[in-house]
Amino acid sequence: MRQVLGSVLSQAHNIEVIGAVTDPLFAMQRMQTQWPDVIVLDVEMPRMDGITFLKKIMAERPTPVVICSTLTEKGAETTMQALAAGATSIVLKPKMGLKRFVEEAANDLINAVKAAAQANVRRLVPAASASAVPPKLSADAILPASSQAMAETTERIVAIGTSTGGTQALEIVLKSLPRVCPGIVIVQHMPEKFTEAFANRLNGLCKLEVREARSGDRVIPGLALIAPGGRHMLLKRSGAQYHVDIVDGPLVSRHRPSVDVLFRSVAKSAGKNALGIIMTGMGDDGAHGLKEMHDMGARTLAQDEASCVVYGMPKEAVKLGAVDRVLPLGDIHQEIVNSIQSSIYGTSRRT
Repeated sequence: MRQVLGSVLSQAHNIEVIGAVTDPLFAMQRMQTQWPDVIVLDVEMPRMDGITFLKKIMAERPTPVVICSTLTEKGAETTMQALAAGATSIVLKPKMGLKRFVEEAANDLINAVKAAAQANVRRLVPAASASAVPPKLSADAILPASSQAMAETTERIVAIGTSTGGTQALEIVLKSLPRVCPGIVIVQHMPEKFTEAFANRLNGLCKLEVREARSGDRVIPGLALIAPGGRHMLLKRSGAQYHVDIVDGPLVSRHRPSVDVLFRSVAKSAGKNALGIIMTGMGDDGAHGLKEMHDMGARTLAQDEASCVVYGMPKEAVKLGAVDRVLPLGDIHQEIVNSIQSSIYGTSRRT
């Protein structure tokens, strides 16, 4: 596996592999002579487990870390600990079939390493290609754009999109929310299985309920639904009620789930009833969808550069003119709370 990972990364443009070792103790010896810009780390290793090693790195010399983990329930739980300890992202390690990994997951690994290299490592520390690049599809691949949103109601919907650094950012925002708050729909770029473990972890930390979304789930006050990894999530409206659909489909903006897909569906189904928030992440997924929300009358926010791990997605949204306000991470939860008052008193997004 080390040989395959090393080969994939060595063939990528602008990536140099300076070492591949069997365990953290050998890694520490090697890094004394040349410290890497990014570390790709397994969580199950001899002599020292990956979580302990990660915490040691973050305490002594914070460095972007990409976790390479197996797609198992136990692996998902351990990986959540790694993300909480400061890892930037997850890459799935195949149980078998290295050839398939090279063919299907090489771009994921390369993109994860490049995103980690751009990360604001201070924001990662917790407060407490080998294959062809696929075409970049827009949200048109899942649902058409709409020129008319449904009528405004007093029921507010909050839609959040995030990627690299988003697990920590979402924890900060959701933990700060009261139990009674608008219904929330979230896309966090993450592989399947891991989103369930992530949602369960947040549910144990937050006052509101957090869970992985299932098709048909109603979006109601006090509930946050996280799109399952590997599938798109769309907001739908039936009368005065909102629910989500979980659908298959191609990668959109090179992601599944895609923030653009969620935001477009929110623009179409909620319009002025929605608050759209784009947070830390590499690339531009969500920027065009947020612009569609903005054009339909939704209030839109972006996390500021200083508090982002990677100022990519918010930056692209700002460039498109999709953002009403740019806020530090610590202020975003208050805007969600304020959206309840705007639904009661009819406060304009421009005031």
